Amino acid sequence: MISRFRSLLLIFFLMPGQSAAEETFDIKIGVLSHRGDTATAINWGATADHLSSQLPDFQFTIVPLAFDEVENNILNAEIHFLLVNPSIYVVMEVRHRISRIATLSRVVNDRYQNQFAGVLFTTSERQDIKTLEDVKGKHLSAVDPSSLGGFQMVIRELTEHGIDKDSDLHISFAGIHDDVVKAVLNGKADVGTVRTGILESMSLSGQINLQDIQIINQQSANSFDQLHSTRLYPEWPFSKLPHTSDELAQKVAIALMEMPSYVEKDGYRSNRNRWSIPLEYQPVHELLQALRLPPYDQLSQFTITDALKKYWYLILSTVIFFILLTIITILVIRLNRALKKYNKRLERQYSLILDSVADGIYGVDMKGNSTFVNKAMERITGWKAQSIIGKNQHAILHHTRANGEQHPYQECPVYKTFMDQRTRFIEDDTFWRSDGSSFPVEYSSTPLKDENNKTIGGVVIFRDISERKKANEQARKFRHELAHMARVSTMGEMASGMAHELNQPLTAVSTNADACIRLIESPAFDKDKLSDALETISLQAKRAGAIIKQLRSFIRKDMPERSLVSINDIIHEVLVLIRPSLNECSINLQLQLAQELPDVKVQHIQIDQVLLNLVKNAVEAMSIETSGNRTLLIKTELVDNELVSVSIADSGHGIDETVLQKLFTPFATSKRSGMGLGLSISKGIINEHGGELILKSQSGQGSIFQFTLPVYLS
Repeated sequence: MISRFRSLLLIFFLMPGQSAAEETFDIKIGVLSHRGDTATAINWGATADHLSSQLPDFQFTIVPLAFDEVENNILNAEIHFLLVNPSIYVVMEVRHRISRIATLSRVVNDRYQNQFAGVLFTTSERQDIKTLEDVKGKHLSAVDPSSLGGFQMVIRELTEHGIDKDSDLHISFAGIHDDVVKAVLNGKADVGTVRTGILESMSLSGQINLQDIQIINQQSANSFDQLHSTRLYPEWPFSKLPHTSDELAQKVAIALMEMPSYVEKDGYRSNRNRWSIPLEYQPVHELLQALRLPPYDQLSQFTITDALKKYWYLILSTVIFFILLTIITILVIRLNRALKKYNKRLERQYSLILDSVADGIYGVDMKGNSTFVNKAMERITGWKAQSIIGKNQHAILHHTRANGEQHPYQECPVYKTFMDQRTRFIEDDTFWRSDGSSFPVEYSSTPLKDENNKTIGGVVIFRDISERKKANEQARKFRHELAHMARVSTMGEMASGMAHELNQPLTAVSTNADACIRLIESPAFDKDKLSDALETISLQAKRAGAIIKQLRSFIRKDMPERSLVSINDIIHEVLVLIRPSLNECSINLQLQLAQELPDVKVQHIQIDQVLLNLVKNAVEAMSIETSGNRTLLIKTELVDNELVSVSIADSGHGIDETVLQKLFTPFATSKRSGMGLGLSISKGIINEHGGELILKSQSGQGSIFQFTLPVYLS
């Protein structure tokens, strides 16, 4: 907890101006170790040292990461910044909301290049491998499936030349680039693929002779003079994790931009890598889409031809955008030089970083007035910076709830944040645009502190979730239709038994009515017998009416609002519908219903459906048994004063382990008939009510279905 608290202070509150006597904070930079941990520490140690010297309150440390270690380190918040290849960055950006603050520029032949490519090579002795088509059927050595330059770039080129990596290649992964080169030279593989610069670097260090290497599909570019076989892609991005503060990220970005282009030692200058403003990584997205790799592994095939036909205007806009971006980049560089003379560099860099974020960001002071906004905020809300800065953010963005009620200022989460100094994340709220329309948002509200650890306001980061809510509503409607279909199907399967159940009271009504007529017409009129017959008619009519009412309620399509009900009452209602099946199959019903159970707030019909489906499944499981005692046990109990638990246990044959694993999957069933939707729908209903549905079963020992519902707290 102490280290967590210290991290929070570091992320959100630490400001410049602290004395040298104060404790320094450890900042960890996770770096993809594509050439081994030792090489990683050597190659990036100078960057960490530079950051530590420029930001004396912090001690930066390089943490080498294997390909399969990157995501766990992000999930566990074990690192603050990340330096990985662009394909891994894109996946982490989508999955975990990391954001780039700079792009690497490597020094190559005394020039800086912020692009790289993949190299496909073999030995110079192999005369049978000259083109990409010649690689078919060969043994390919690569770095890792997640390596962009050491695998994915070349695979894209091979795929576009009709070579399937799964059927046409034998692929092995060496783990690091150097071992791939050695595998080819030692004859363990026919061809290999590494990122640009590896072969030249190994040649300079005397590990290999480039004359022994043959480049396949060699490309040329005026501004790129390294050996390469693929198209060019943007270099590695330097990214911040979501838990790392924007303030710290801003300082790091500025320090990276100021990193000297050379290091002087013993009177000798040696060039080293530099950093530039973040590039656009759309080419990497396109590569991952083409190969159906995460985060696009679930998308259907979409060819370049399709893209040109459907999105030509976007492509044209992108080209214009890149031209404008290039022009803007040049202007920004010149502007930064001018700003250094007037001491405005920090303010400009801060603005650049804020505007590169896709989410809306704005700050508020202790009075609730807006202090700054980013471009995404202007785009999403329609409010221009000059129209909102200095004005109360609640009155402009947050004044009314989604239902039209006024939203009191004192109840605003943003206001509460800088009053109690607690960070908040709101999953569903409403903001208002400049045109008077509203839209749903999720947002975080974080207190902002000065160098004296005094709260001076807050920062709000929000995102428009309109499309997400629309998709959720469509999914809800589909589930509703599916559940109704399942209820109708269930009643169809039970029609015979229900007809018999209704026939009994109707027959009793008819028989006693005839008896009443005979008593009235009889000379020896018996008033008591007539009264008994009429009472029987009344009871049986009420019984038939109750059955019909329950049937109509169960199969109706409209879904009422949730209401407070007793789970025991619902069980008795369902037994009215299922009792004919129990009698037909000679099943012994045992009820162990806890008394004085608290109510639950549910959609009555949906819970009816769940119980009926589970009891019906239990009856069907026991009906195929030819001998033995058939017992159905329904049990309710209160768990930890928080959950109402319902168990349906049968004495059937149980469920095989192979069937058990996929039983809750839609259209999966262990029965000869049925759609296989009942259990899937039931689980979805219980989950939507905040509960859980589980199954305990062993072959030959029966099955127990158990679900829980939260107790309603007023």
